[in-house]
Amino acid sequence: MIHGQIDFSLLQSNSRPNLATGSDINEPGLMLRQQGEHNQVFSSNDGLLLIAGTPRIRDARLALQVKQEGWAVLLPRLLAKPKEVLAHLAGRFSLLWLAPRLQQLGFASDRFNTFGYCYRVEGSRVSFASRADAVPTQLEIDPQSIFDYLYFHAIPAPRTIFRGVSRLSPGSLLQASPAGVEVSPWWTAHFDEPETGDLKQLGESFRAIVQEAVAREASGPGNTGAFLSGGTDSSTVVGMLAKCSDTPVQAYSIGFEAAGYDEMEYARITARHYGVQHHEYYVTPEDLLTGIPAVAHYYDQPFGNSSAVPSYYCAKLAQSHGITRLLAGDGGDELFGGNTRYAKQQVFAHYQNVPEPLRKLLLEPVLRQTWLHALPLARKAASYIEQANTPLPDRTEQYNLLHRLGMTEVFEPGFMNLVDSGAPMALQRSVWNAIDAGTLINRQLGFDWRFTLADTDLPKVIGTTGLAGIDVAFPLLDDALVDFSAGLPPQFKLKGQQLRWFFKEALRDFLPPQILTKPKHGFGLPFGPWMLKHDGLRAQATETLNSLGKRGILRPEFLHSLMQDRLAEHPGYYGEMVWICQMLEYWLQKNAPTFSLR
Repeated sequence: MIHGQIDFSLLQSNSRPNLATGSDINEPGLMLRQQGEHNQVFSSNDGLLLIAGTPRIRDARLALQVKQEGWAVLLPRLLAKPKEVLAHLAGRFSLLWLAPRLQQLGFASDRFNTFGYCYRVEGSRVSFASRADAVPTQLEIDPQSIFDYLYFHAIPAPRTIFRGVSRLSPGSLLQASPAGVEVSPWWTAHFDEPETGDLKQLGESFRAIVQEAVAREASGPGNTGAFLSGGTDSSTVVGMLAKCSDTPVQAYSIGFEAAGYDEMEYARITARHYGVQHHEYYVTPEDLLTGIPAVAHYYDQPFGNSSAVPSYYCAKLAQSHGITRLLAGDGGDELFGGNTRYAKQQVFAHYQNVPEPLRKLLLEPVLRQTWLHALPLARKAASYIEQANTPLPDRTEQYNLLHRLGMTEVFEPGFMNLVDSGAPMALQRSVWNAIDAGTLINRQLGFDWRFTLADTDLPKVIGTTGLAGIDVAFPLLDDALVDFSAGLPPQFKLKGQQLRWFFKEALRDFLPPQILTKPKHGFGLPFGPWMLKHDGLRAQATETLNSLGKRGILRPEFLHSLMQDRLAEHPGYYGEMVWICQMLEYWLQKNAPTFSLR
């Protein structure tokens, strides 16, 4: 972890603090603390460069110079033209550069913010850290961030749970000097969108990129294993790992003793197909009793992805076997069109192809007639037209849990007076409108690169593996593969209603047939159904929600109804709301036990 503070009004122009590698700095106007094995420190006459992760240099000439002279050779370039330097880097990394004599500070995150920075600007002072809860400043809970958390089940950048503390957005950098602070993107995705392409040639290139990415991530120090869910992504990673490994591959899967939730048989099919050593762990309700608070306490802010606890137990099993790094399959859906919502939104888009006179003068006036709503087919048609006329990304938010439950039913009036309920939608619109793509499928992918990957799925895996004491890599998010996806014909990603068409065609003779044809299945946790049957889980949830209900955020009547009535009506749906409330309360109990808006 890294945390520090610079105050340009106190920093002397001739300041020459001790910048020895690995040392802490505590000088007038400057403080810096470094700890953790992920950090590499390089110093020169220009200042200090701290690197988290393992960036790769894609420019051959620059790579040779770094190899010969060391990473500190980047410092003058970062101080002068940081975006040019960052454009040559790939992989999981963050950089922090500091030049006290020149009074400059900068830091940057990778494309998906897997090693990010948080910061607060107060006049001439900039406080920063690699975790939100470590920024050396007065930390105060922000009600708006609590609302955002309950809306998204995570807190998307640039906001954090703490008022005034921001998180770098993916692919962004901060530059600070006495003249001020500037935050800007150094990378934005651009989708080329060719009309067609040579399927065979593209398939060969794709497989070569994936194999090279897996081999590179597996070649590092320590023992490497892989997550194996039984889906196409993790199966691809495991298969490629088996292909490039000289020793038996260790693959790790989790299951649930609950109908409709367990996919272990597909994981076993993949394991047998590639001849890997398969390790299974079945998560139990008892695991959740200890896993829920442990995972909630580990994160630097509330995090509500319900698959985090199972991921933790999977990583914990791997760590007990001596594994130091796991390869994860995250990214395939979002790069190659694998989520069912992509096809669903395409159906709504077709309505705009109906001639406008037919839509505006016939279909819509007729279906507005309330007497027709007694007919199921007419009711469905009216709903379809209403959704089709709602632009994206607003359309998808009609399914948001808070909208379905009703804001006034869920929240205390006093809490709602403190927040902007439209802020989450405004953030989503800004991201959607900034995506450099001309087709619907690519806009959806770019949107998910931000909200699904960078803000939710990757923090889930990074956090839970970190809690288990091991590292993680994402070969399907290799920079070369991201660039390949951005240049793929859009219809290759979603062909009619066929999800990830190209991905499956390119791997048709590589993946087991059962994996290619298996139905899409989310990585769900049977939390709601288990709560109905397990007294311990229900008691834990009841106690936690009762405690949360005293903080002036959620209406106690709603929380009572959630546990006593709604949960039995639809365990899977309302169990998700119970889960995110529990994770919020456990985080508050550890980090802000006295927080209350009453």
